[in-house]
Amino acid sequence: MNFAVATFLPLVSTIFIALSAIFVAIGWYFIARRKVEAHKKVMFWAAMLATIFFILYLSKTIFIGSTSFGGPDSALLFYRVFLIIHITLATVAAVLGIIALVTGYKNKFAQHRKIGPLTSVIWFFSAGTGIVVYFMLYIIYPAGETTNLFRAIIGG
Repeated sequence: MNFAVATFLPLVSTIFIALSAIFVAIGWYFIARRKVEAHKKVMFWAAMLATIFFILYLSKTIFIGSTSFGGPDSALLFYRVFLIIHITLATVAAVLGIIALVTGYKNKFAQHRKIGPLTSVIWFFSAGTGIVVYFMLYIIYPAGETTNLFRAIIGG
């Protein structure tokens, strides 16, 4: 696979995750003003944008591979710790996001009101850390080699 495709897909997927976070913020705005239908629509699209991100991320990981950190050894520990935090936040946010969507659509508002705000905050941190990971992998430092997911995270 050529280098342009291997670097273009992460850019596009990062744009989708950023848009998803923006839509979540717009959803907060609508629900704070008791515009429930607008909130539902915007949050649906936030979830769709996140799903598109995930499909693009998985596609690159499966068909091309993962990009290892190409920066200096002095930044490697920071990057790895940051990446593990991001992966953890993203996983928790995805699970909570599904629960929040289901409780919202099933009109289980007591549960939705408890989990929704927490999910949104975790989602913002997940999206933000994901954007930083993108910048560390492709903008701040030169991209490392393309390898399997485990080696890209742990090294070796």
